Amino acid sequence: MNIHLTKSQIGLDGVPAAETVLSHVDGERGELIIAGEHVGRLAAISSFEGVTARLWNGATKTTLTEANVRSHLGAARERAFTRLPDLLPATRGMGVIDGFRAAVAGLRAEPGLEHEATIVGAFPVIAGALVRRARGLEPVAPDPNVSHAADTLRMLHGRPPAAREVTALDAYLVTASDHGMNASTFTARVVASTQADLFAAVTAGYCALTGPLHGGAPEPVLEMLDAIGSRERIQPWVDAALARGERMMGFGHRVYRVRDPRADVLKTAVEALASNGTDLPFAGEVEAYIRSALRKKNPDRPLETNVEFFTAILLDALTIPRQAFTPIFAVARSAGWTAHAREQQRTGRLIRPSSSYVGAMPVA
Repeated sequence: MNIHLTKSQIGLDGVPAAETVLSHVDGERGELIIAGEHVGRLAAISSFEGVTARLWNGATKTTLTEANVRSHLGAARERAFTRLPDLLPATRGMGVIDGFRAAVAGLRAEPGLEHEATIVGAFPVIAGALVRRARGLEPVAPDPNVSHAADTLRMLHGRPPAAREVTALDAYLVTASDHGMNASTFTARVVASTQADLFAAVTAGYCALTGPLHGGAPEPVLEMLDAIGSRERIQPWVDAALARGERMMGFGHRVYRVRDPRADVLKTAVEALASNGTDLPFAGEVEAYIRSALRKKNPDRPLETNVEFFTAILLDALTIPRQAFTPIFAVARSAGWTAHAREQQRTGRLIRPSSSYVGAMPVA
């Protein structure tokens, strides 16, 4: 007998796939807790190395400190740079997003380094090398003595970043480090549940991230802002787009029924960069008008601003090219992927859901 599932059941909405101590998302309350702290407070008190320590400790029951992780990641970035001649040939002829996938797939265990550090340390090195190659430039060697956020910007731009730039990127890395059982994290956990190694799990996670329904929204936000162009065009452009049934990029979320808590964290970070040429007033006016228009269109369930809106503005203000947005997202989320994969290997079982067969049955 065929059993027909509802749309939400088919999408596994609300179906627990694992027990975790790493992060919790409450879509009704607009709440994100990462390693025991609300995301807003975590971004205020912790660096990326600090939140990574929290996640790895939760997954593996270790007692790493922020300083431990900073040291491990510095050494891992150096090791990854020496391996670029082995990793980059596989990316020849590819863009930044696809080249990043190919290079990540080539990572392997490094003597003296935990797999988690090897992976998280390698990600900004690969991203920086691919972005600079696209510009016809040579890769920049990492500096193990600076923070992960600072070195990421160094390797992208070939110059020491300003303090406010480091602060802004660090806030983004913390905010994007983990987010419950999202598609890429679930993918990484499925692979880890087979007892495949961490490299396979994280490569699979990145592949899921490249899909436009998961990690591909920030660039279209900028395309929307480019299309609007000026303050005078905000109202007519938005009204016409909504009349055509178009989606407003950076608004609405599969889980959050209220404002995405990460949006305010990143809005604060963008405000600190406003003196760096960021036209925050224009973006703020666009956000305000779209929210108002969506409330009028759907008064019972208006779509609120999500993290992608201010992610796009923040990364653009840091002069990170749009084709690198997904790899930079992966630089942040690699902390969560590695932690979830370890937690799954340590405490979980093989993830093997069933399906509802709706095809033809053999004739008796």
